[in-house]
Amino acid sequence: MTIFKKSLLTLGLASLIFFAVLFVSILVFMNALYNEIRTTGLGNTAKTLMAAIGEDRIAEIFSAEPADIDLPVSEDGAYRLTLVAPSGYVLWDSHVKDRLVNHIDREEIRAALEGREGYSRRISISTGMNRLYYALPVFKDNTLAGVFRLSYSIQRFEILISSIIFPFLFFALAMVVIAFWAIFAFSRSLSGSLCRLVSITQAGTSLLTHSEDLEEIAPEFRSLERALRAMTEELNVRFEQAKAEGSRLEAILNGMSEAVFAMDASLKLHLVNPKAREIFNLENTGAGVDPMSLLEATRSTELVEIAKKAISCGSSLEKELTFHTGKEQFFQVYASPLNTIGETRGAVLVLQEVTQLVKLERVRRDFVANVSHELRTPIQIIKGFSETLLDTEIKKENEKQIIHFIELICKNAAGMEHLTNNLLTLASLENSDNKAQDREEQAVSLLIEEAVVSVDQQAKNKQIEIIVKCREDLCVKLYGSLIIQALINLIDNSIKYSPPNSKIWVSAFVDNTAENEELIFEVRDKGIGIPCEHLERIFERFYRVDRARSRAGDPHAQTLSARGTGLGLSIVRHIALLHRGKAEAESHAGEGSTFRIKLPLHHQDHPGQFQAAQL
Repeated sequence: MTIFKKSLLTLGLASLIFFAVLFVSILVFMNALYNEIRTTGLGNTAKTLMAAIGEDRIAEIFSAEPADIDLPVSEDGAYRLTLVAPSGYVLWDSHVKDRLVNHIDREEIRAALEGREGYSRRISISTGMNRLYYALPVFKDNTLAGVFRLSYSIQRFEILISSIIFPFLFFALAMVVIAFWAIFAFSRSLSGSLCRLVSITQAGTSLLTHSEDLEEIAPEFRSLERALRAMTEELNVRFEQAKAEGSRLEAILNGMSEAVFAMDASLKLHLVNPKAREIFNLENTGAGVDPMSLLEATRSTELVEIAKKAISCGSSLEKELTFHTGKEQFFQVYASPLNTIGETRGAVLVLQEVTQLVKLERVRRDFVANVSHELRTPIQIIKGFSETLLDTEIKKENEKQIIHFIELICKNAAGMEHLTNNLLTLASLENSDNKAQDREEQAVSLLIEEAVVSVDQQAKNKQIEIIVKCREDLCVKLYGSLIIQALINLIDNSIKYSPPNSKIWVSAFVDNTAENEELIFEVRDKGIGIPCEHLERIFERFYRVDRARSRAGDPHAQTLSARGTGLGLSIVRHIALLHRGKAEAESHAGEGSTFRIKLPLHHQDHPGQFQAAQL
């Protein structure tokens, strides 16, 4: 309902109620005035009649018999005279000859018996008419002798005014109509002015230039309209600025690689960017994160504590946290309070993922530690035997010992060279800028044959038979030298950990059952095997399943090259990645191992570079 209708209805009802109350009040007043006039007139008549008869004579009548009472009042007259004894017994009545009931309970009789003038109005029980009664006390020798009562039959007030009620109602209705019209006109003028102002605020802009001069508007609203127009224009400018700023902020938040949470002082979230939804699996919650708290969204009490501390201290905080959301993730958390006029209204959390940096730092530390560890033993051996040679006098009888020392120095120097070459190979593979079009079509069987020839002497030393299985017509575009090196590493690894007089199977074939066709190189042995808990890490640099076992025996009798550098399988994995493939192992302790290199036959033609995070 509009304000116009409300005001019209309200004022109309008020006017109607006012006239109704006025009409009833006038009727009540006229009724009271009518009764007052009638009562006063009857009282004067009673006093006049009593004075005309004489109070002494009336007092003597009370002591006479009712049959002897004779007063100048006719039975058919409008006035009815009644004489009542102090006991309430009716001595005489001008209109009723039968014996009447005791009148001691009549209101006017009680007043007269108390020595006062009394009056009342009621329907007479004896005559059945609406009558007005007026009673006067009668004294004899200062003693109450009885009551002199005069009554008069009166008409009902509504009958008396029935002749004028309809003109009066017509007049009242006319006044109501006039009032309604005046209210309608007044409300209409207010409504027009207000509707004009409302249209300005709803439209958000000025209606028309100088349009205020074309319409009639109350002067009181003219200044208000100008103020609203100016305010509306200012709000439009600010709204557009806020909208543009909000769009920029949304674009920035959506494009951020950091997770952002904004919350109030009670930690209820009111802003979560897409990265935060992705990290904490909130994509299914849609945009409605308002009811969620920080704890419900992240399930992290550490984040809650950081946010509470930032709000309570009113200063920014920084801390590194680790989350396990399906995988281990490291975050640098920045917490900053939201301050408004010196009051903290909430907090903003920014989570920057540093998982890759942490892992790279771990790789760097492990690399430095492993290289240092691997080089320490051969360097100590070379240094020790060199010092021993310097202190040993060269004689014919110790010639064999000196030659042994020199051989150990050469072997450990060769091991250091082997380690250095492997490290350079890894660095070369990581920084490789080779492209797919640089690959050459190679006969796979020839590559396997060359790799087997390279390790043939080690196999013969342990009497191990190498069985090759590959189609001679199988040709694929590969980096031939790298594939040979990968196969040498795998076969050499199998020879080291296989018992004497055993067999090693080397094969290559195309797998058509895979989603994409793959060339698979497979090296299988019946060696000591690898426990399943180590399979995921065997392709890491310097990782060995059992260092004590691999280095068992006299350290002087086992060189670095003999026990391995721990980089061979890592090189294999890098070569597979360079071909857009992968390396995997299948093994059980004591049952042998199977190593596979899977290379896709349909690869993309782009540089084969890969990051340390992929490794």
